[in-house]
Amino acid sequence: MTRRTIRLLSVGRPRLPHWQAASAHYLDRLRHWLDVREVFIADAKAARSPAARCANESARLLAALTPADAVICLDERGTSYTSPRFAAWLARLVEDGNRIPCFVVGGAYGLNDAVREKAMHLLALGPMTLPHELARVVLLEQIYRAETIARNVPYHHA
Repeated sequence: MTRRTIRLLSVGRPRLPHWQAASAHYLDRLRHWLDVREVFIADAKAARSPAARCANESARLLAALTPADAVICLDERGTSYTSPRFAAWLARLVEDGNRIPCFVVGGAYGLNDAVREKAMHLLALGPMTLPHELARVVLLEQIYRAETIARNVPYHHA
């Protein structure tokens, strides 16, 4: 397999050491196979209302998207996959040399409709709401798992 690119567009950098360490762990593993390009959007000011924070962060996420991005937004209303189905779906997506998979992780107040409308796909990690830093780690682990499944590397045990 050739080296491919994915983008990860996130609101806020992981602040706590355990989120930083978990993210770094999976990013280090992924970078053996993928060119992972991370873009962090600063959190909106905490003094703003939740709706204003979501709107501000969403506007900055939209500004960070490129025409080459195949936008995949994390959203609890999206499609959930088993790990093997996600691996097959992701493999098809990354094979498109014209588009770069761009996973979008919103902030504490999620994404607004303008961002969701730009998405080619809404991806759910499950029906429960997760802290955005945890969602980012779970996403990275699942992308890593998908790569191991696609490459027949022992990691996934189902």
